[in-house]
Amino acid sequence: MKRALQVLLLLVVILAAVVIARGMMFTPKRVEVPAAPAFTPPPGAVERLAGAIRIPTISPSDSTQRDSAAFRAMHMYLEQSFPRVSSTLTHETVGKDALLYEWKGSDASLAPVVLMGHMDVVPVDPGARQLWKHDPFSGDISEGFIWGRGTLDDKATVLSLLEATEALITQGFVPKRTIYFSFGADEEVGGAGGAAKIAELLKSRGVKPYFVLDEGGTVVDHAMPGVKPPVAVVGIAEKGYVTVELSVRAEGGHSSMPPRHTAAGILAEAITKLENNPLPASIGPEMSQLFDVVGREMPFGRRVLFANRWLLDPVLKQVLAGQSTTDAMLRTTTAVTMLEGSPKDNVLPSLAKAAVNFRIIPGETSASVVDHVKKVIDDPRVTVTPVGGTFEPSLPSPTNDAAWSGLEKTIRQIYPEADVGPYLVLGATDSRYFSGITTNVYRFTGNRIDIEDRNRVHGTNERISAKSYLDGIRFVYQLIKNTAG
Repeated sequence: MKRALQVLLLLVVILAAVVIARGMMFTPKRVEVPAAPAFTPPPGAVERLAGAIRIPTISPSDSTQRDSAAFRAMHMYLEQSFPRVSSTLTHETVGKDALLYEWKGSDASLAPVVLMGHMDVVPVDPGARQLWKHDPFSGDISEGFIWGRGTLDDKATVLSLLEATEALITQGFVPKRTIYFSFGADEEVGGAGGAAKIAELLKSRGVKPYFVLDEGGTVVDHAMPGVKPPVAVVGIAEKGYVTVELSVRAEGGHSSMPPRHTAAGILAEAITKLENNPLPASIGPEMSQLFDVVGREMPFGRRVLFANRWLLDPVLKQVLAGQSTTDAMLRTTTAVTMLEGSPKDNVLPSLAKAAVNFRIIPGETSASVVDHVKKVIDDPRVTVTPVGGTFEPSLPSPTNDAAWSGLEKTIRQIYPEADVGPYLVLGATDSRYFSGITTNVYRFTGNRIDIEDRNRVHGTNERISAKSYLDGIRFVYQLIKNTAG
């Protein structure tokens, strides 16, 4: 027995030594790239973005409330603001007010690039409007920021692409590789009438892109606790989406004579079961690659954890699950978003309903999520029905080919102090419609923002710093030169 304990102790010491040694060797990877030539964005760029913010191109949930005149005004504004783009590139309106530009390359043998953005924005919550420091459609320039709906999501991307292109045309640049600009107009309600139509059109014309670049990632300060350098997170995949309606029918009546469990009570129990039994956490290939980057920048204790995932993955999952932002990276999330019951406080509900939204990680499907819901609730009184638009998680794009290398090089040229890491986009973008014509679909805007401003997307006081916006133009300018020059 004593001998066995000695051997066990020796193995523990060896294991501990290996774990510590791996942590010590798990240091940042510095990649040197040639500096980008100096480029100053065109004068008036900030003001032109502000002008675009003032056009209320809202995508309402109720399509009958859509203001197509606002989108026509946006088309006109872009045409007038970027005259060289308008006269040099061919452009057409596709589907529901979307725009497709083509910048013809000199070498038809090269696969084209598709650069994306969207012109529509989400509505402003009427109850929160008074909380805005500047009116959401003012386009005010104040305190070093441009304020308003669309500054982060996603008019800044659209205008950045056009500003860089206008500057390149002015300089006499002609791309070798054809470049398409895809500007959706209904991304905030699914993109079926915009980006989906553009992808179908390009496919019908035999277009097979070298890569597609859309919104989804940025250069983030304070990306994770303990990480000091900024991190450029580039989406190589995105989650899927399904909403499940839970409904319970029962006899109505007066609340003075209630049954033991009302329809609302049965529904509440089902919801509690779902919230208490989330889908399992897993660290997929997208997040593994990000953790290999950010883990090297952490204090030694956490660096040991990330360096020894082969042994400590269960511990790492537990640590990451402690915060909603990192927990969402690991699992299909469960979010109860809508509830409906009795129309009056003294009336028993004859029908109680809830909507539960799931964002699906790669490796799971909408069907497997619905199966999970039914299994967890396990109550014949609760009807489970998928509702609304559903889409599956995307396949990850490669990070070991020339397209990725060119994108990474450009990011490092504009942000030499930043690390670059692939990641899983937690929301949905228009780029998912292009997975049928290329495997190289990436999501990155070229802007730098803090965690605080990331929380303003779709929220109150949306804004982008003038410096971040101008850096985004520099990024696009250099990307086009690197990719198509």
